[in-house]
Amino acid sequence: TSAGSPPANPACQASLGVVSATCVSKVELRVSCKHLLDRDTLNKSDPCVVLLTQSQGQWMEVDRSEVMKSNLNPVFSKVFTVDYYFEEVQKLRFEVYDSHGHASLGTHDDDFLGGMECTVGQIVAQKRVNKPLFLKYGKYAGKSTITVSVAEEISGNNGYVELAFRAKKLDDKDLFSKSDPFLEIYRINDDRSEQLVYRTEVCRSCLQGLTKGAGDSAAGPTRCQCIVWDYDSRGKHDFIGEFYTTFEEMQKATGGNKVQWDCMNPKYKMKKRNYKNSGAVILLDMKLHRVYSFLDYIMGGCQIHFTVAIDFTASNGDPRNSCSLHYINPYQPNEYLKALVAVGEICQDYDSDKKFSALGFGARIPPKYEVSHDFAINFNPDDDECEGIQGVVESYQNCLPKIQLYGPTNVSPIISKVARVAAAEERTKEASQYYILLILTDGVVTDMADTREAIVRASYLPMSIIIVGVGNADFTDMQILDGDDGTLRSPKGEPVLRDIVQFVPFREFKNASPTALAKCVLAEVPKQVVEYYSYKALPPRCPKADSPDSTLNSPQ
Repeated sequence: TSAGSPPANPACQASLGVVSATCVSKVELRVSCKHLLDRDTLNKSDPCVVLLTQSQGQWMEVDRSEVMKSNLNPVFSKVFTVDYYFEEVQKLRFEVYDSHGHASLGTHDDDFLGGMECTVGQIVAQKRVNKPLFLKYGKYAGKSTITVSVAEEISGNNGYVELAFRAKKLDDKDLFSKSDPFLEIYRINDDRSEQLVYRTEVCRSCLQGLTKGAGDSAAGPTRCQCIVWDYDSRGKHDFIGEFYTTFEEMQKATGGNKVQWDCMNPKYKMKKRNYKNSGAVILLDMKLHRVYSFLDYIMGGCQIHFTVAIDFTASNGDPRNSCSLHYINPYQPNEYLKALVAVGEICQDYDSDKKFSALGFGARIPPKYEVSHDFAINFNPDDDECEGIQGVVESYQNCLPKIQLYGPTNVSPIISKVARVAAAEERTKEASQYYILLILTDGVVTDMADTREAIVRASYLPMSIIIVGVGNADFTDMQILDGDDGTLRSPKGEPVLRDIVQFVPFREFKNASPTALAKCVLAEVPKQVVEYYSYKALPPRCPKADSPDSTLNSPQ
């Protein structure tokens, strides 16, 4: 008898929820307020919260809470459910009104008690966001604050069950040989319909064994029907017997205990007076395997560290020339800046200190003007981090007049540099830090063999690599690095452990909004994060006890 495992069949995977955690989830948000303005003359305000989302620059109402009568410190019972996409900046606005009736809500300025804007990413990364409420024109609403916290993630994919079965003394249905039994497990739904959960492989010429079973880990006393068949190659399987059980009963098999059921044939039971059973099925062991989601890791305190590496090779053109890819136009950001801001704005929500490493390669740098392929663009070798995405932008603009664009286009030193930091994190054996490296380049890399080797090494680390091709070069060879089918190998033939590279030419997004680029290059990151920590068998860290709310005081 062998232990069960998640089925390899894609159809089975879909029904069991065994595939890696989905990138799109729903999260439930709860809202409370403190010290609201009192707009009523004879009584206290009757607050209600309206949730709005931004779409194409317009705010649209999506839901509203109940009205709390005469309460300046309301805790609303209403749970707001929002879709969550890591690869998007999802802007939310919470507006609080003193309600004088459902129809009038939001129609009178005097009833407005304040508003607050944030992103879904900020909420899930911090688990709780506390901010001041603002009136029109950035004016504080007194001491009023609003707190938005994550109630929970809604996900139907939370794991699978591994079962090890054995059978004994099954009825022999074959004339010239022993039966070839297999087991089917059906979930009985609330409406009494049956849903196939798992089908084991066939145990050839065997009346004493059944192997490999798995099912989804639905909690509670889920009722199951289990049917034993004698396999027939024409599909006309012979019924041996059945039994009914519950998920709760199966759990008794954990820890080495055995659970046994009589395998019953109802027809034999009715016709045969001395009929006992058609054999027995024994559950030898049961193991619950939790499949964690990307949000489980983020809400467990995992930080996403963002590093950008910028190509300063001579093929970009003289930055003083308007034809250069590095030309700074005061009215229109260049492609480097567009890509940097589009991706950085997403990642910044998941890094608590909002400091980002910014590196350059392919330039001669002061004071000796020697070629470097991994220099800090703020020229501080001891600390290459910049304050926020705006700090990266400013360091980029400031370094351009100070360097000499040169070459060649070597990116392996940058990948190896970030990999060394990620390797140090790996040794902590905690799901606490994950690294995203954004490489912006105008040409095909010249150290392709070393780059392939570096990517294979990095695939074993908590790290993802995004490469954006800037300009109109022929990037055909760069597609080799984006091994979506797992074909990327080192020069010695070693394959990547997992796909960690996403390459896109920026020109494909020239006529699209910056958000389209971010969606494309970041969509695979949640899956990559889950794959890495699953490979390492690292569960999410336990969320730390909530610290006092840190109020973000920038006006909305």
